[in-house]
Amino acid sequence: MDVLYSLLNQFTLPEWILTGTLLMCFLIQLFFWLFIYRRPYTYQKKKGESSFPTESFPAISVIVTSKNSAQELERNLPFILEQDYPNFEVIVVNSGSTDDTDIVLKAAELKYPQLYHTYVPAEADGGINEKKLALTLGIKAAKNDFLLFTEVYCKPCSEHWIREFAKEFAKGKEVILGFNRLEIPPKTGLRGFIMYDNLIHHLKFLSMAIRHRPFMGIGRNLAYKKELFFRNKGFSPVLNLENGEDDIYINRIAPKKKTGVVLSKESLTETGNIRHFSEWRALKSRYLYSKKYYKGFSSRIFSLETFSKYLFYLLTIGGITLGVLMKNYLLMGFVLLLFIVRYSLQLRVITLTSRLFGAGKYHINLLFYDIFQPLNNGRFKKYASKK
Repeated sequence: MDVLYSLLNQFTLPEWILTGTLLMCFLIQLFFWLFIYRRPYTYQKKKGESSFPTESFPAISVIVTSKNSAQELERNLPFILEQDYPNFEVIVVNSGSTDDTDIVLKAAELKYPQLYHTYVPAEADGGINEKKLALTLGIKAAKNDFLLFTEVYCKPCSEHWIREFAKEFAKGKEVILGFNRLEIPPKTGLRGFIMYDNLIHHLKFLSMAIRHRPFMGIGRNLAYKKELFFRNKGFSPVLNLENGEDDIYINRIAPKKKTGVVLSKESLTETGNIRHFSEWRALKSRYLYSKKYYKGFSSRIFSLETFSKYLFYLLTIGGITLGVLMKNYLLMGFVLLLFIVRYSLQLRVITLTSRLFGAGKYHINLLFYDIFQPLNNGRFKKYASKK
C-alpha cells in the first residue's frame, strides 16, 4: 500500500489533470468502437443465415435512373436482370440522355421481359430536382409496392441481392439500408484510405439504424415501400434541397422501429467507377454537404467521437513528452498502455467488419487513416460548398 501511495505521489497536479482527461477520452473511444462501430459485425454474426419460404417473398420493383450512361447500363444491367428471385421487375428511367442509352435499353428489353424503361419528358426542367423527378417517374411506373434502388454505375455482388432485401420486407420493415463497397484498381492513389473512409461512413449510419436511430441512407443500395413514399408526399420533404433524394430523404421519413439493414455478402452492391481520388471526392462530397440538413441527434453524436479522438492523440503525445521530461515512467507506461489498448481494439473491429464487407486490409496504416479521415472530410466539405 505504501509502495502504491509512493508511486501515485509522483504525479503533479498537471499530470493528474492530463491523466484524468486522457482516461475520459479513452473511455469515450472505447464506447464508440465497442458499441457503435462493432455493431454491424455483431448484428450479422448473431443473425447468421436465415431462410424464408419463397412464397413469403413480396414482388419487388428495382429502380435505376440513367443519364448518358450507356456503357454503365450495358455493363451492370445484366447483374440486376439475372437475379435469382421469383417475382421482380426492373425499371430504368432515361433522364434526357443523348448517348446510346435508348439503344442499349431497347436491346436489353428483347432479352429480358422483366425490364421496362421510361423517360423524363424532354420539356421537363429538372434543375436541382432532376434526379428526384426521374425517381418519381420510376416509382409511379412500378407495379409493386416494394422498391429497391441502386445506381447505374453499381452492380449487385451476388444473384441473391434482391432476396436479401425481400427477407427484411417480409419481417415488416418499411425502409432497408445496405452496404455499397468500392471496386478500386490496385494502383489507384490512396486506394486503402478510400476504402477505409467508405467503411467508416457506412458503419456510422448502419450502426445507428440497427439501434433504431436511422439518420441517412445511400441510393447505391437502398429500399423502401412505395406506400411510405406516397404517405410522405413523395420527395416534397427535400424538394428545396440540391440532391438529398437518398440520404436527407431517409433522414426525414425513416421510421425508427421499421428501418432494417442488410449486411450479408449477398446483399452488397459495388461501385465500379472509382479510378482516381478525384472521383471519390466527387461521390463523397455531396453527402458531406448534405449532412448539415440532417435532423436529429444520431448523426451529430459522431462529432464527440472525432473530438475525443484528436484530444486523445494530443494528450498521448503530451503525456509521453511530460513523462520523459519529468522522468515519470509510471505516467509514460499508463499513457502507452491506453494507446495500445485503443489501437488494438480499433484494429480488431476494423478487421472484422472489413472481412464482412470486403473493404480492404489494415495494419499500421490504420493510424494514418484514423487521423487523416476527419481532416479529409473537412476538405471535401469545403470543395462541395464551393461547387
